[in-house]
Amino acid sequence: MEAKRIEIKGVVQGVGFRPFVYSTAYNNNIKGWVLNNSQGVFIHAEGSKGNLDAFIFALFNNPPRSSIIKEKVILEEKVEGYQEFTIVESQGGGEQEALISPDLAMCPKCYEDVTKGENRRNKYPFTNCTNCGPRFTIIKEVPYDRPKTTMAGFPMCSICKEEYHNPLDRRFHAQPNACPECGPQIKLCDAEGKPVFGVTVAELLLNGHILAVKGLGGYHLVCDAKNIQAVDRMRQSKKREAKPFAVMAKDMEVVKKYCKLTSREIELLDSPQAPIVILPCKSHNLPSSLAPGVETLGVMLPYTPLHLLLFSEELELLVMTSGNISSNPLIYQDATALLELHDSAEYYLLHNREIYNRCDDSVVRVINGQTQIYRRARGYVPLPVEIPEQISVFACGGDLKSTFCLTKGTKAFLSQHMGDLDNYKNFQEYILTAERMQDYLSINPQAVVVDLHPEYNSHKWGCEWKKPIIQVQHHHAHLASCLADNGVTEKALGVICDGTGYGTDGKIWGMEFLLGDFSGFERLAHLEYTPLPGGEAAVKEPLRMAVSYLYQYLGQADVWQAIENLQNLKKEEMVIIMQQIEADINCPLTSSCGRLFDAVSALLGICTKANYEGQAAIEMEELADSSFRGKGYGFELEQRESLPIQISTARMWQELLADISQGIRREQIAAKFHLTVAEMIVATCQALEKLLPSRKVALSGGVMQNKLLIEILVPMLKEKGFEPLLHNQVPANDGGLSLGQAIIGGRLANVCSSSSKGA
Repeated sequence: MEAKRIEIKGVVQGVGFRPFVYSTAYNNNIKGWVLNNSQGVFIHAEGSKGNLDAFIFALFNNPPRSSIIKEKVILEEKVEGYQEFTIVESQGGGEQEALISPDLAMCPKCYEDVTKGENRRNKYPFTNCTNCGPRFTIIKEVPYDRPKTTMAGFPMCSICKEEYHNPLDRRFHAQPNACPECGPQIKLCDAEGKPVFGVTVAELLLNGHILAVKGLGGYHLVCDAKNIQAVDRMRQSKKREAKPFAVMAKDMEVVKKYCKLTSREIELLDSPQAPIVILPCKSHNLPSSLAPGVETLGVMLPYTPLHLLLFSEELELLVMTSGNISSNPLIYQDATALLELHDSAEYYLLHNREIYNRCDDSVVRVINGQTQIYRRARGYVPLPVEIPEQISVFACGGDLKSTFCLTKGTKAFLSQHMGDLDNYKNFQEYILTAERMQDYLSINPQAVVVDLHPEYNSHKWGCEWKKPIIQVQHHHAHLASCLADNGVTEKALGVICDGTGYGTDGKIWGMEFLLGDFSGFERLAHLEYTPLPGGEAAVKEPLRMAVSYLYQYLGQADVWQAIENLQNLKKEEMVIIMQQIEADINCPLTSSCGRLFDAVSALLGICTKANYEGQAAIEMEELADSSFRGKGYGFELEQRESLPIQISTARMWQELLADISQGIRREQIAAKFHLTVAEMIVATCQALEKLLPSRKVALSGGVMQNKLLIEILVPMLKEKGFEPLLHNQVPANDGGLSLGQAIIGGRLANVCSSSSKGA
């Protein structure tokens, strides 16, 4: 007989790991015990050498599907002579190292339980097991045990208790385990919160009503996605004029009916994360108001039994949009929902299981066969990203698409998507979540990292901490985020294309070629500066940037000649904008790639006023003829005696205006512009290649989520011998900014700490 002590760290709590260990021990005649503690799963295993080898092999080669083993230690141990294998109660104490599991989508076995009539959980909306169900959204304290979740108030019935305590049952120690006899219950109410009887949810939806549905991490506003009047009413009440709605399909066959799918997209839809996947539409039999101006649809499958039970034979596709108004945070508390969704929802589907941590749906897209995360939340948070250095910081992120990042050792924990922090309610949720995450992870950061922009709310709040404050330039953080996302530690060229980032020269950067690593950067090239008339107003009014570029390169007289046949541009508006530029009133200079996209979109009449961030660029990408083959517009790299190189678009504007005057289709012009941006990037990389230590090129920033641009750019870079790096664990947009801040800030904090010790 031999004995082994096995320590396993990672996502190994709340995913059925202990019952898996128990059954594996049972099958291999192993005696001893397994327990959870604050650091992970610990096992004492005794048996013959052959049985121990088989046991250990099975542990690490066939673990539960939602577990993630990050570290494992196997040590020789003294044989104690155990007569059986047992599961020991969870132990607290010690430094918290065990990872909290994200919420997991309904597993196939629970799907069968809910849909098969002979099962006692048939049609029960809170069915779950150790392989699926709520985790992060219900946890109050760690380690993850029922008394420390919002299920604490639901004592299990005798049958559920038997399942919970049976190591061979798949519901063994499933903390949210419940059934109709002992678990949470749903309640259908009217807009006043009064119970409604005698009608089903499906009937209400089929009759065109809008419901507020309390889900896993918050409320959704729900209606029949095929009912034009209901969709239009939802837009009006939600004050969401143009931004596409996400939909939930009854099953995969319905998704295939309306959208084109690849095997990777099918895998994502059906994964434990179950995100919203952005898919190309193939059917035009849906209301155009579902996704105005685009030919794609954000689709997800039912990820809880409650969502599954909303559907009927006639009801196959539902609008499933965040339960909030305008840019406010996702609502997750009942009283707030009844108060704030009153003008949107005609009925409420409530339940009595508290949501403790708000969490939006995640959004992903497959580009060039690779998954890019647009919004990282449910299903992914709070899993960490592995980083190359031991650091301890709190990185505040940015103010748009905000996330924060806490680091512990070589793990970086990003928060769920927190929204835009210029909204007071979002900001309050951001602060609350930051406090909770520090408690969950037992982290007391050594330093705080903020964006360089002095007016960011995240910057101001971070600077209030009584800890060392480290400021990091926005695009340097994007570069570091992409490098870390790809496990790259050496210096590389970053091509960072986004909307707004505060530069070290006080100007607004946005199309930057930075040579750098986690320690610092050098700005080698950028898009030529252009006035940003009205500052932030130009982000919401793309027309301002069209006028700015034309005025800069043509002058006022030639602008009128160039646009006289463009009916989408109003002369009165343009006069005011040009006067503002000429007088230099609130016209900061910008090198933003996002604003360049805005300008072209406005000039083509695609979007002159934006109702949501990135609308002008998104609608132009959708309009572009992806089959276009040819050359892009002209541009110039203005190389001076010293760096940085500046990219001038003067020729591009002249040639683009000529195409418009000759009646070239907007679809072709839009495609040609995308090709031009790709050619600009490749030409600039080639002009800089003698200065580069490697062929790696990190592509980051919100513009690098443009599918058409990436599909053009990546092959072009590879053809010229470069190695493009794309994001895959965190968003390329500002949702991934905090990861880069954390690693840069951690490196600087460690350097300062080492220097002070040396002194």
